[in-house]
Amino acid sequence: MRTVEQPSTSSSSLGTLLATAWITVFLALVPIASGGEISPPKVITPDMSRFVEGVLNNSTIPGLSMGIVRLDDEKHPVVELAAWGRRTEEGDGNDLEPDTLFGLASCSKAFLVTSIGLLMDDYAHGRNVTPLPPSLEVFNWDTKMIELLPEEWALGDEWASVKANLRDAFGHVSGLPRHDSSYRPGDATADVVLRMRYLPAAYELREKWSYNNQVLRSFVLCASPGLEQSANEASHSQMYMVGARIIERYANVTTGSFVTARIFDPLNMTSSSYSPSEAAGSGRLTQSWTPNGVRRTPYWFSDDVNDLFAGPGGAISSAEDMTKWLASLLNGGVDPRTNRTIVPASVLANMTTARAIQNGLPSLDTSIIGYGMGWFRMTYKDRDVVWHGGALPGFSLLVGFLPGDNLGAVILANMDGKADDVMSILYRVIDEAFDLPAGIGPSDSAVNQTPLLLTNMAGSAEEDAAPLPLSLEAYAGAYTNAAYGNISFCTPDSTSTYCAQVVEQFRLVESASGEHLPDARLYAAWPRVWSTHVRLTHASANAFKLLLPGLFPHGYGLNKTAFEYHDPVNSVGRVEFLVEDRAVRGFALINDEDAAAARAARTNGTLTEVGDAWFDKL
Repeated sequence: MRTVEQPSTSSSSLGTLLATAWITVFLALVPIASGGEISPPKVITPDMSRFVEGVLNNSTIPGLSMGIVRLDDEKHPVVELAAWGRRTEEGDGNDLEPDTLFGLASCSKAFLVTSIGLLMDDYAHGRNVTPLPPSLEVFNWDTKMIELLPEEWALGDEWASVKANLRDAFGHVSGLPRHDSSYRPGDATADVVLRMRYLPAAYELREKWSYNNQVLRSFVLCASPGLEQSANEASHSQMYMVGARIIERYANVTTGSFVTARIFDPLNMTSSSYSPSEAAGSGRLTQSWTPNGVRRTPYWFSDDVNDLFAGPGGAISSAEDMTKWLASLLNGGVDPRTNRTIVPASVLANMTTARAIQNGLPSLDTSIIGYGMGWFRMTYKDRDVVWHGGALPGFSLLVGFLPGDNLGAVILANMDGKADDVMSILYRVIDEAFDLPAGIGPSDSAVNQTPLLLTNMAGSAEEDAAPLPLSLEAYAGAYTNAAYGNISFCTPDSTSTYCAQVVEQFRLVESASGEHLPDARLYAAWPRVWSTHVRLTHASANAFKLLLPGLFPHGYGLNKTAFEYHDPVNSVGRVEFLVEDRAVRGFALINDEDAAAARAARTNGTLTEVGDAWFDKL
């Protein structure tokens, strides 16, 4: 029987959006339906609730949902669920509940790795639906990528092409940094795999842990405060897209269908899916917000894009459903309700065992941080913690469990850029569960990383700028790259039909923002998964600052004022044009300064060698 306590409320202000809203806390306990076992003490206490309310107030997070799960002495799950704040801008501010649906972003990676492990288990026990290639006798974590996808797989580095295995790909040590603008709406996973051969690596195989997906840097920095200067990841969705391609190739179904049949359905995660339209149709998908002006953003993925992104970040679930997943992980991969194995023990051990050091410097309360496959691992106040964060436009997520201490937690917020806040809540959950002295919290560890990172990227922005060597019109026009595709730049005065439309969209957004921009600007429409357009603003000589925004020239939701959204870390960079004989030959796009520096150190350091992509002018 499920019991629901009376909600407790407190007045709060969440900026302009939530100035008159009340945070309502829904607490639900799932008692043990068996003979008198003593349940663990509650974690979501009034003190815990006040802490979360304080985080939401201070960070203007519209809403947050949380689930806590532990197993009692008889291995029955004891679940606590809570929700604070708003799900919709139309509501009264009290409409978020524990069954509200969120995009899980990179918290989906564990489902992909589990699926690959289940596929291995199918082959080992003769349950496979397609044969392996004739040359491949054993399918395990050491199997080479080229053996699984011989007609599709290749990297720009020949050694990595031949030697990279599944552990390397899912452990982020392939040497390939993030190339988040190389994939776009309309792509299939096979398209992404086939274009990877044209993406320049930054590191040698297994030389460096180089995370490859959206905004997880903030989570890692918050996990170890004070590491801002030395943390060094680049986010990598492509390798998890390759994993999804392996599922498609050898299971003959999409990753979403595989996860649903093998994980969601057996665990009775009935609200979870890989379909944004299905989630929206349920009426329980939360709306989402950006921290910049607290603007509503749409769910970022269409169904088609979500299929492409299923491996690295396509799952949609609730705090309520995710406690069922966590309960099985706490029980060694076995669903404690049905005694059915969901994750074979060897798969669970392989994906949670850290093999790469992400961060070799401990902090006061946290150890060094390692990475397995789809999971980070560290200690917090001597407690072993397995966790993964996630971020999408409009979402900040965290899933973690303490395998030796019988505790799992899921924290889901409907605003992006809040990695530090959800991490601080996880720390407080652990403190509360084990009666530990307060340590890391919002006041001393919730450091906004963005200003520092942008300062580092800007480098010599304050140095005297050299003028453009050529007219602005000389830099406009069409360019191409084999992996990134084509792009056409316009000046503010360009008059073609295409350019007139692009310039007008930027005019609406820039007029609304009131931001002063240099006169020398180039614009392009460039639909990618994470952005819709490109703005280049002149920096010095042939160098321009790069911004990859999503434009909303007519606003979104109830607010019809134009605005733009961009991720402050992964959607910025620089472009440098190469001019020879008074003509523009092409440009280097640099979205990852660490990767560019690594390439410069092992090449001649020319523009065509160091960038994330070299575009030839057409």
